[in-house]
This record gives sequence, C-alpha cells and structure tokens, in this order.
Amino acid sequence: MAPLSSTSFPLGAEVVDLIARASGAALRSADDPMLSLLHEIIAQRKLSALFQPIVRMRNGEILGYEGLIRGPSNTPLHSPLALFKVARAHNLSVQMEYLCRHIVLTRFAQLGLPGNLFLNVSPGALMQPEAIQGETLRYLEKLGVNPQRIIIELTENEPTYDYALLRNAAMHYRDMGFQIAIDDLGEGFSSLRLWSELQPEYVKVDMHFVQGINHDPMKLQFVRSIQEIAEKSGSIVIAEGIESQAELLTIRDLGIACGQGYHISRPLPEPPVSISEDVSKTLRRDKVPLSANKYGPGKRSATVAKLLRETQYVSPEVTNDAAYDMFVNDPQLQALPVVSNGLPIGLINRYSMVERFARLYGRELYGKKSCAFFMDPNPILTEQDTSLQDLSNLLVHAESHHLSNGFIITDRGQYVGLGTGHDLLREITQMQIDAARHANPLTQLPGNVPINDHIEYLLQSGVEFCICYCDLDQFKPFNDVYGYRKGDDMIQATGRVLQQACDPNLDFIGHIGGDDFLILFQSEDWEKRCRTILDTFEADTRSFYYDEDVARNGYYTEDRQGNRVFHPLVSLSLGSVKIEPSQYSSPHQIASAATRAKKEAKKIQGNSLFIERRIPTTFSWALKDA
Repeated sequence: MAPLSSTSFPLGAEVVDLIARASGAALRSADDPMLSLLHEIIAQRKLSALFQPIVRMRNGEILGYEGLIRGPSNTPLHSPLALFKVARAHNLSVQMEYLCRHIVLTRFAQLGLPGNLFLNVSPGALMQPEAIQGETLRYLEKLGVNPQRIIIELTENEPTYDYALLRNAAMHYRDMGFQIAIDDLGEGFSSLRLWSELQPEYVKVDMHFVQGINHDPMKLQFVRSIQEIAEKSGSIVIAEGIESQAELLTIRDLGIACGQGYHISRPLPEPPVSISEDVSKTLRRDKVPLSANKYGPGKRSATVAKLLRETQYVSPEVTNDAAYDMFVNDPQLQALPVVSNGLPIGLINRYSMVERFARLYGRELYGKKSCAFFMDPNPILTEQDTSLQDLSNLLVHAESHHLSNGFIITDRGQYVGLGTGHDLLREITQMQIDAARHANPLTQLPGNVPINDHIEYLLQSGVEFCICYCDLDQFKPFNDVYGYRKGDDMIQATGRVLQQACDPNLDFIGHIGGDDFLILFQSEDWEKRCRTILDTFEADTRSFYYDEDVARNGYYTEDRQGNRVFHPLVSLSLGSVKIEPSQYSSPHQIASAATRAKKEAKKIQGNSLFIERRIPTTFSWALKDA
C-alpha cells in the first residue's frame, strides 16, 4: 500500500508542531543514518496502516480491527519493533506514536470498515498534555468517526509507575466516549496491576498463552483463570495469536468472547469485512475435545469434584501458634488452606511448619505472626468441574512439592475443599485400568464399550460428527496364505494408518475386533482424511507381500476341491455417514447406519470410500451384526 498523503486529512496543531520539531532536528542527524531515516519517515509520513480482524467467538462476527503500522518497505525500519526502538533511543517515541495514530485513523475512515478500531497507545503517550487536551477527539470529528467506535489499546513497552495519573487519564478518555483495552495480558511489566487499576472494557491475552494451548495444561489453566476473573470484573477477553483450528476451538470452548490471529486473518492493508467460510463454519459448529472423554465407561463424570475433601481452613488473621496446634491435635491433617473472604490465598504444609517450629527459637520468633508467613502463596487451584486428566497434566508440569501438598478445589473461585495427590493418582490409575480392560489387545485401541460410550458422549453433546466404518477386504485368504503373524501385522499397520490420519484432539478411533475399525470424526476435513487413509494404506501394505504377488496384484490358493483360486491384494473399505445433531437418538441407530455404509463400500472393488448422502430412515440392525 502506498504511504498516505499528508493532505488526506488536516493534522491537529499540536501534532503539526511535534512533527515540525522532529523535522528540524533532522538537520542535526547526518551522522546517524537510522536517525536520519526516522526523521524522513516522520516528516514525509512514510508509514502504512494494516488492520487485523477481531471476531466474536460465538458466531464469527467481526467486532472490530486492530490498527497496526509498518515503516517503509525494504528499509531497516519496516518492522514496528525496529521503528519504535530507534524512536525511543532518540526521544522521538511520542512524535512517532502520534503520527502512527493519525495514519491508522485516517486509513480506517477511508476504508469505511465496520465495527470498532483498536488503537495502540502507550501509557506514556496517553498521559501527554496534548492527548488529555483532546487532540485525538478533534481529529476524529474531522474524520467523521464516532469516538465510541475507538478502543484505546494500552501497549506496555516500558514499566508504568504512576498508576493514579494513568487512571485519571483513562477516565478522562472514557468521558469523551472512548473505551479501554489492555494488550498482551501476562506478558507486560504490570498488566495485572493495570487491569485492577483501570478496569478496562477489554483484556487481550498474550499470544504466548494461546499458541499451543490445546496441548499445554498450564496455558489452559492460565487462560481459564483469566476468563473467570473477567466474568467477575465485567471485562471482555480477546485471545491473541490464534494460529490453528485446534487453538480456535479450545479458546471458544473455554468461553472466551473474542479472538484474533493468523488462522482467522492476517493483518492486511484492506482487510475482509467478514471472516472466511471455513473459520465461520468451525465457530458455528460445536465440537467437544477428545481429552474430555479419554478413558473408559463412566469417565465423563470423572472431575475434580470426585476428589473433594472438606478440610479445616484458617484465615490469615490466625497466628502460627494456633495453626501449629491444629496440626498437633489432628495427626491426619497434612495441609491447611488459608482462606480470606471465601477466596483461597495459600496453603500451609504440615511438615514445613513443624520443621520450622522445631528449630531453635522457632516458636518464639514466629508463633505470634500471621499463619500467612509460612504458607505457600502459589498453591495449585482447580475448579471442581475440571477433568481429572487436565488436573493430572497440570500437576505433572508443576513443581514436585505440589503433589505432596495437594491442591485447593474451588467453585467459581470460592474455596470448597482440598484434594490430595494420592487420591488423584488412585482415580487416574483406576481409569487407566478400566480403559485397558476395554481395549483391543492387538492394537491397544478402545474396544466396543468405549466406542459406544463415545458415541453416546457425542450425542449428548449435540455436536455434528462423521462415523466411518473401516473394514479390510480379502483379509481371510491373506491370513491363511501368509500366516497369522503377518495377519496381525497387517491389522496393526491398519490401526497406525487410521491413527495418523486422525486429529488427536478431535477424532476418536476404536477397534471393534478382527479387521474392523471405527472412526468418529469431528474434523471438518474428514472426507479428505478418509482419502488420505486409502492412499497411505495402499502404499504402506505393499511390503507385506512377495514381489511376484505385488506384480500380479494378487496371489493363488487352493480351495477344498484342489482348484486354484486367485485372490486380489487386501484392500480397505470405508463407509461414512454424516451425523447431524438430533438426527439419531442412540448409538445403536448410528452403528446400524455405519454398518450399512460399510456394506456399500465393500461392493466397490479395491480401496474404496462410500459416503451415505441419503436422508436416514429407521434402522433395526446393530454393530454386532457386521
């Protein structure tokens, strides 16, 4: 995009003066090429505006756009990081920020984009006299843009110390109709303090906590906690840096209101006014994470609430002497939560307190002090509806002492009780035993009971999915000619091919028995995955045959009468049925539909995929009839 002309819209007098002073200083910058380039950029407005959509996660509507800036292409100052680094080094960051603000506002008005504009502003620039005197408001009036459409996004690139002044400046901007957002929550110097002080309308979670969130329980817990705080404070959370469908779905399922990132749209000079159909379809369609239903039958009820122990707790006003006496009087008490106004603030470990009191003069020194003196101020906190698997992953990645200390269980942030690492280990072990009991011994994939359980889970969740019945053709003669060991290898290889084609976060694969498998796809591109399965199966199984059998695409056997019979190579048939919400009422009906589709696929010679596209009718035969 070509740089905007300085005559596109008139500048405010204050900004003209700032730029003029910067331009005059250019005469003194001949010895510094970076400074000379910076002065040229400011004087000639050689900046370009980009816009990245921010969408509502519930329906894919565009809430607004974040306005971003780029320096001249093919120069060392093209990147905004480099641009502002040089500007700060030469005390020109305020001039540069005002110019960027005007460039973004001007282009936003020219494009006529819908929704709001998130305008990046540093706390330091927000508190400048020119800003407080309403220079931006006057410029918006010239552009014809309602200030209620502008969200001032505070970007913290240096520590903020004068919170009172910043709070007053934010209130002043609110009085003029602007809203406030905090950028990069979790990354800056004092973003949580800013949240508390400014009570912004929007809070943006730093991309570090979003990228890979579907694989990282610590990031998941952080974002979940931010969402809980936001619900209580009235802020709207925006997740930045969404770069994959799995991240998008995880963020949406956490209840985060808005999101932005490359998976939705990259920053563009002329951004879209609606998101792509693929992203919109993903957001409109409900999905359930596979990890929520990972173990055997009954696992859906396996939440932290199952580990809840109602335990004594103390307030921070209680002394160490009193807390110590509680441990002495109750030998079974291993940890003591510290709770203030219903909110857990720490955890006192029995052995840590006893050991400190056993030291010389320990009780005399600390006995009258608050029990908060000896507490761990950062215990593991978990909501009672958290799955045991998520909690287990959280503890595995946490420091080792948390396992022995236990964890505090909450309900919407309020203290309800305590859980122990021993109880968690017992429950996880039992679930693994149950899962192993119902797994196929050859492939270790879930068997019939977990398959039916997961179908029921998907039905109850009201999501759209595809059931795919996978069956080997001509397998019995292969098993007879090449031997049962080769037959087992063929089945195991088939299981691996199917697993490789599935999304581990969304798609469930089970082994019905023998050479029959079942996949429950939630992936949008399930048909493409099915065709990949067929191609991979054909390539990977060629090594199971003698060369001469591969050359003639089959082999001969003798029947009971001594006649030679030709058998083609083993092929794979896939029968798929798309399951819409409320279309079927039981796993029995869905299994019957999948069986019918599989039988149609087996009528097609070679590796085949049959997709049932007809309107379903009532079925009376079940999976066991296959």
